[in-house]
Amino acid sequence: MSKRFAAVIVCSALSLIGATGCALADPIGRYECNVLDTPNFVPIGDRNDHSLLIFEYSCSGVDGLLKGYVHTASSVSELDGDKVTFLRGGGFHRSADGLAVTQITDDDRPAAVKDGKPGGPNSSGSGMFKFASGTLAPRTGKTFKFTTTQKGLGRFDMVFTD
Repeated sequence: MSKRFAAVIVCSALSLIGATGCALADPIGRYECNVLDTPNFVPIGDRNDHSLLIFEYSCSGVDGLLKGYVHTASSVSELDGDKVTFLRGGGFHRSADGLAVTQITDDDRPAAVKDGKPGGPNSSGSGMFKFASGTLAPRTGKTFKFTTTQKGLGRFDMVFTD
């Protein structure tokens, strides 16, 4: 088989993959976020190293459909030694163009605690738009995926995708 024929086959296959939608998820938008106050560790009281980690954060929409939105949210996880179990999360998105309420349904925060302190907000998971109006109204009832990336002490980016 000649090199030219092989190149045509490879290019055709790549074009077919692109045309059939085997692409990355469409971005909904990106937020730049700050943790509010200090994350709160609430001892459960039944044994050492068993507590709840509660933190609140606020975000500014910088890209996509979420540009110009402000997102305020919170998250609660159970800490049992090194084991972290996500319990609840979600928030409120608002701008002059609309508002939305989201609920996080799962969050894989594998390293929430390091040396007894929050290890950072790097995580990924999924959620749902429970209610939306204005420019976000078409998202009501739809699910999304998210990733967070730590950008410094108490700062992180949060990206929402379909």
